[in-house]
Amino acid sequence: MNTSKARLVEIFQDIRLILSDVDGVLTDGGIIFDNNGIETKKFHVRDGLGIRLWQRAGHKFGLLTARTSHIVQVRADELGIDVVRQGFHDKLPVAEEMINQLELSTKQVCYIGDDLADLPVMRAVGMSVAVADAADDVTAGADHVTQRAGGNAAVREVVETILKAQNRWEDLIQRYR
Repeated sequence: MNTSKARLVEIFQDIRLILSDVDGVLTDGGIIFDNNGIETKKFHVRDGLGIRLWQRAGHKFGLLTARTSHIVQVRADELGIDVVRQGFHDKLPVAEEMINQLELSTKQVCYIGDDLADLPVMRAVGMSVAVADAADDVTAGADHVTQRAGGNAAVREVVETILKAQNRWEDLIQRYR
């Protein structure tokens, strides 16, 4: 689908919630188990700061993943993400519930995904984003495709893009200058 740049800037104005898949978006999609069967994940630090900046702008960030992992909750707690749903293979009903609980419309939601289970949510929200290395069907159906791959600061890229379109980026990064 890949929407025109002018139309994207218009859509970005309404976004108040970013929902993201985890594996393949906030991580590179690899699932690592140690010798004790303990799962580990590698998260990119720039995604974390991007999420924090998004929250400082007064917006919400949520996680919606088909898998269940203790480390996802640990990362969410570290970043102050209180909208977390794990273990849902049929993501659309859960996403709709999350959006309703936050008293938002689907038009105000951006969803970032990478694989087929993400497509129903991507079709239902105001802005759909696929990471650069997403499955072909996902990139084909997305409004926007990131330049960065999942687990490589793709979420930060999305946050920056939206906040710049909303004319919020410069104010939010002043403290770092």
